[in-house]
Amino acid sequence: MKQRLNIPERGDILVLALVLVSLVGLAEIPLFDVLLGEQQVTVTQGSSEEAMQVAEAGIDYYQWHLAHYPTDYQDGTGQAGPYTHTYTDFATQSQVGTFQLTITAPPTGSTIVTIQSTGWTTANPNVRRTITAQYGIPSLAVNAFLTNSPIWIGSDESVGGQMQSNSLVRFDGTGNAPIMSAVATGTCPSSMGSPCPATENGVFGSASASVKAFWKYPVPAVDFSTLTSDLATLKSEAQTGGIYLSPSNAKGYSLVFNSNGTVSVYKVTSLKSNPTGWDVNGTAHNEYTDYQNRTLQFTKAIPSNGIIYIEDNAWVEGTVNGRVLVAAAELPYNPSTAPTIYIPNNITYPAKDGSSVLGLLAQNNVVVTYHAPTNLEVDAAMIAQNGSVQFFYYPNDIKTSIYVFGSIITYGQWTWTWVDSGNNDVSGYQNTNDTYDGNLLYKPPPGFPLSSSGYQQLTWSSN
Repeated sequence: MKQRLNIPERGDILVLALVLVSLVGLAEIPLFDVLLGEQQVTVTQGSSEEAMQVAEAGIDYYQWHLAHYPTDYQDGTGQAGPYTHTYTDFATQSQVGTFQLTITAPPTGSTIVTIQSTGWTTANPNVRRTITAQYGIPSLAVNAFLTNSPIWIGSDESVGGQMQSNSLVRFDGTGNAPIMSAVATGTCPSSMGSPCPATENGVFGSASASVKAFWKYPVPAVDFSTLTSDLATLKSEAQTGGIYLSPSNAKGYSLVFNSNGTVSVYKVTSLKSNPTGWDVNGTAHNEYTDYQNRTLQFTKAIPSNGIIYIEDNAWVEGTVNGRVLVAAAELPYNPSTAPTIYIPNNITYPAKDGSSVLGLLAQNNVVVTYHAPTNLEVDAAMIAQNGSVQFFYYPNDIKTSIYVFGSIITYGQWTWTWVDSGNNDVSGYQNTNDTYDGNLLYKPPPGFPLSSSGYQQLTWSSN
């Protein structure tokens, strides 16, 4: 049996083909939109990445600028910003993009500068990226302790913060940060107790294993010539906007800081007797270290620039409510007449949050006096520029405890405690607790010497 096939006519085939073409065309329209959208996203992402690179070039440029002009926050123009620069391709010398800089100078009492850089490309100026970075110069108070001489931390002493000596370190106490020496080995002096004199590693002692994990030696030495603050500049700043005290023609000056943000200045007219003491170099001191009588000169607010310059010995005590540097120096430097700063009583801050800070810069020694309290607190960053931070050895004069919140920078040996050959306390403070004030690193006292390392990047963020 034969069966007939139902084959459409030619006109029917044409209609069917047109319908199929239309359907395919409609399906391709969303596909084209997707491909176009993806292409636009790719272009935008590329422009965004290029804009980021241009913005980063702006950060790099101003970092370079600060390295050469560390106090210029106006891009060399002397005018307020923002400051606009073109970014050129080195190979083709064609303009690739533009960056705009906004520079925020360090606030008072800080070394931290903020750089904001917004970049965009010449090809796509509507796509912009912004980077914000902070740079700061660390002060020389990066260490809780810094010395050019051997140092001994006893078993009853603790150090809260980094410490370094350019010589040997004997560490028997407790610590929580790097403990460093610039030498690999050396001969420890007898003043560091038994078994000295002997050949020891750069850092040695009987500290616990957990503390020994912080020991590092040798490390690069610190050049103590960089500790030389510009005393002439400090003197000029004190004369023009601070407090300047010329030679007293008496015993020196007594400064008492008051909790209301003022300082009372007295002329010291007589001293209180004390026995002969010996310093860390074995030199006898027959001079008296405490004031007896004094005459009030004035009471005034801590100066706005925070600089107090004294061409005489100075006694400092009280509650420091503000940011201030006390410098005791005579120019030109004479070892026999260089002034000393004495600490006869507690020096404290209302709060240990960085809002108040005291720098003590002595051209000679920083000395805790014979009649100082048996329990003493000193909140300060102390520098003995050519001498030592110390308590003199007075036979059988034993005090209880000293707490230091700040930092100690001393050219010579530093000590609060004296021991005999059997490591028994025979003079000074039996218990010492030294805690580093981390606010000093980038918010040091006014006029405090800064590190020679220059600006360092602290933060970086982008939008």
